[in-house]
Amino acid sequence: MSSIKAIIIDDEERARRVLSNMLENFCPNVEVISKCSNVPDGVLAINKNNPDVVFLDIEMPDYSGFELIGFFKEVDFEIVFVTAYSKYAIQAFEVSAVDYILKPVQLEQLENAIEKVGQKVSALSMFDRLETLKTNLSTNQIQKIAVPVGDGLIFVKTDEISHIDADGSYSKIFLVDGSDIFVSKKLKYFQELLNGKGSFYRVHRSHLVNLSFVKKYNRHQGKVILENDIKISISRDKKVAFEDSLSEFHKSY
Repeated sequence: MSSIKAIIIDDEERARRVLSNMLENFCPNVEVISKCSNVPDGVLAINKNNPDVVFLDIEMPDYSGFELIGFFKEVDFEIVFVTAYSKYAIQAFEVSAVDYILKPVQLEQLENAIEKVGQKVSALSMFDRLETLKTNLSTNQIQKIAVPVGDGLIFVKTDEISHIDADGSYSKIFLVDGSDIFVSKKLKYFQELLNGKGSFYRVHRSHLVNLSFVKKYNRHQGKVILENDIKISISRDKKVAFEDSLSEFHKSY
C-alpha cells in the first residue's frame, strides 16, 4: 500500500500525541505530516500539505470538527472523526458512510479506518457524505442513507423507500416512484443500518418494510399492503412484534 499522508486535528495535546504514536508504531504506511490544536490551524495545514486523510475531533473551542468543510469548496481528502461523545448518534455516521473512531482509540478501529482510506472508497463523494451526515444529525430520525453501488455511492432519502427485499447475498431497494436499486449487500446490512429508527421493520427473512408506507395490514392473512399495492407476507413468529411496532410507530407520528 502506498504511503498515506495524515493530519491530526484535536484540541487535546495528549489525544494528538497518543493517536500519532499509534499511527507511527502500528501503521507504518501512514505519515503524520501535521498535528493541529484547532480548526483554523488545521485548514492551513490541509491547504499546505494536501493530506490523504484528516483525523478530526468533533468538540473543540471556537469551531467544531463539523465546521471544517465550510472552509473548502471541495473536499478531496478523507475525514475520520475521532470522538469520545456517543451523543453524536454513531448510527448517523454509519448510514452516511462517514468513518469514525471512538475515544479511547482502539487499534483495530484505527487499522480498519486506515484500510478504508487506502482503498480510497468513494473519496470523490466525501463532501456529499458529510452533508448527508449533517442532515441526519439535525433530527432524531435518519433522513438519508448512503447506498453502495458499482461505481461509488448514491444517497437515498429513507422516506422514498417503500421496502427492501433480500435476493440471496444481494438486496433490492424499492422506491416509492416505482424504481429500484440492486445492491451487493445482504438484507441484514440494511436491517442493522436502520435498526431503532422506528419506520423500518423486518417482517420476513426476505422483506424489510417502511412502516410509513403501509396502507393496510391483514392480520388473518398475515400480509401488509403497501401504498403501491404490493402485498408482503409477514412471518408467523414476527406477527406480534410487528403489530407492536406498527402501533408504536403510529403513536409517535
